[in-house]
Amino acid sequence: MLDDIKKDATARMHKCIVVFQGDLKKLRTGRAHPSLIEHLKVEYYGNDVPLQQVAAISIEDARTLLVSPWEKSMVGPIEKAIYKSELGLTPNTAGTVIRIPLPPLTEERRRDMTKVVRAEAENARVSVRNVRRDVLADIKELLKEKMISQDEERRAQEEIQKLTDKHVAEVDSLLAAKEKEILQV
Repeated sequence: MLDDIKKDATARMHKCIVVFQGDLKKLRTGRAHPSLIEHLKVEYYGNDVPLQQVAAISIEDARTLLVSPWEKSMVGPIEKAIYKSELGLTPNTAGTVIRIPLPPLTEERRRDMTKVVRAEAENARVSVRNVRRDVLADIKELLKEKMISQDEERRAQEEIQKLTDKHVAEVDSLLAAKEKEILQV
């Protein structure tokens, strides 16, 4: 029973880390990466679908993304979606291929981005701690129902705390790596 609770806690904490990594990928660091735009919604026959479902996104060089729509008629809607996004990107169309040059980051923008990254990291830490809180509540409930002893409860609490510390440390290391990447000139 406690093993199931610990496995569940591990899985939920790992999901928090995965979500944080996904959020970090969406932040622009001056280098081209398909994850910057693949989540943009494009109107496709009346439905909004992610850009990656209507076009191939690749990297042309360090500062340029290349979008190749699968249908010629999708060039306009893709350009419109890129303009509407708040990424500050300007697509250049050459026939059926859309090139998106990434402007270099200013020092002020880099500082703003580090603040955003720190806020995202804090959200990830909070979500890991929320998992800990929920799991500890479950353990206390088992103790209250006399399904486990006080010693088992104490050991389980210590193990959950170690698990929490491990995942918070992972968030911190991801944060440090992203800050270093952002501040590189």
